[in-house]
Amino acid sequence: MIDQAAAFLLRYARSRRPRRWRDRAHLEAWQERRIRRHVAQVRRRSPYYRELWDGIPDERWREFPQIDKSAMMANFERLNTAGIDREEAFAVAARSEHTRDFRPTIDGVTVGLSSGTSGHRGLFLVGPREQAAWAGAMLGRMLPGGLLRRCRIALFLRADSNLYESVGRGRLAFGFYDLLVPMEAHLERLERERPDCLVAPPSVLLRLARAAERGALRWRPRRLISAAEVLDPRDGERIEGAFGQVVHQIYQCTEGFLGCTCAHGTLHLNEDLVAIEREYVAGRPDTFVPVVTDFSRTTQPIIRYRLNDLLTLRREPCPCGSPFTALARIEGRCDDVFCAEPLAGGGTGPLIAVYPDFVTRAILAASPAIEQYRAIQIDAETWTIELDVAPAQRRSAEAGVQRELAALCRRLACRMPALQFAPYAAHHGPAKLRRVERRWQP
Repeated sequence: MIDQAAAFLLRYARSRRPRRWRDRAHLEAWQERRIRRHVAQVRRRSPYYRELWDGIPDERWREFPQIDKSAMMANFERLNTAGIDREEAFAVAARSEHTRDFRPTIDGVTVGLSSGTSGHRGLFLVGPREQAAWAGAMLGRMLPGGLLRRCRIALFLRADSNLYESVGRGRLAFGFYDLLVPMEAHLERLERERPDCLVAPPSVLLRLARAAERGALRWRPRRLISAAEVLDPRDGERIEGAFGQVVHQIYQCTEGFLGCTCAHGTLHLNEDLVAIEREYVAGRPDTFVPVVTDFSRTTQPIIRYRLNDLLTLRREPCPCGSPFTALARIEGRCDDVFCAEPLAGGGTGPLIAVYPDFVTRAILAASPAIEQYRAIQIDAETWTIELDVAPAQRRSAEAGVQRELAALCRRLACRMPALQFAPYAAHHGPAKLRRVERRWQP
């Protein structure tokens, strides 16, 4: 317990001082030392990584083969350093989700399931000391005020976790708001408990913003934090307008606490916890796929793990002065890049990538009357566009979307798909909202 408390306080204190590095070069040199020590430890403790890295010395860790979710799950028992069996871990996590009791662990190790947005659910393991350090980093970055100030935090989650309960004591109180519970019950609870900080997916924040606009929610938090889904620009503006404050963001997934916003609202990568290599997207010099090495976790080591996300760099330096990489936005998933047939060659050449950000910008530019939207690629030639728009403005909004997407296709030299318009299907429950989704596999 003393070890966990020390890990929490140390990580909390360090997270409150993000400018302790003189410059970017100083940060990268510090990272390199930490990573080399970390991979040496992982090599000793993980049979999977030891075999994967055979013949490659620690100082050449950037040459280690990349892994992804499928490789991690296929080698789960030999990759984790706690000797935890995959089937046992799945059973514990599944039982917790069924009973909604998320306290059970395996020998003190917290077990959880990813949301499975990509179609495959993954397991994550977090040891007691890592759990405490994670809590210290999260609260150090995102907690309004400090540890000495009382703070009640409302967490709208698909599943609760020991990660939160471990620090929910004393002056800090975490409230789990289950996404399976109807929103009306949550509104009543928020008015009753009046938490200081609200953490929720953007789709939930948007519903709360609408409740605030119509007077059904009078409570206002001191801090709003978006997590788990991509924050759409228009959604962000509406949420900020309803609550009168900046929406902060957390970039976190099974692979770690990867990023969060600073006091200026800029999303930075947490490069005191993770190293992010960049696989740049062809033709888009500021957009990349991250390859993560988390040098703060040993129970389930994450070394050169390729994510399926698309991140875009911020070109202007952030006023906060942090040496951590600043992002303009998280675009979405690689799996949701639309594929269109080229104009040249009668549509028989290589498919052209239409990135989620392109689709989002085109739809948002089509009409200010569009409240919400979804774009879904059904097959090679068909996109479904769901629009939340007043009946009197639907025809003009649909015409605007048709016009903007046609202009986008001309710029990309690809064939215009057939558009199927439909009413917006309201998003409810624990599943993550994906504004741009590809359901067709080329």
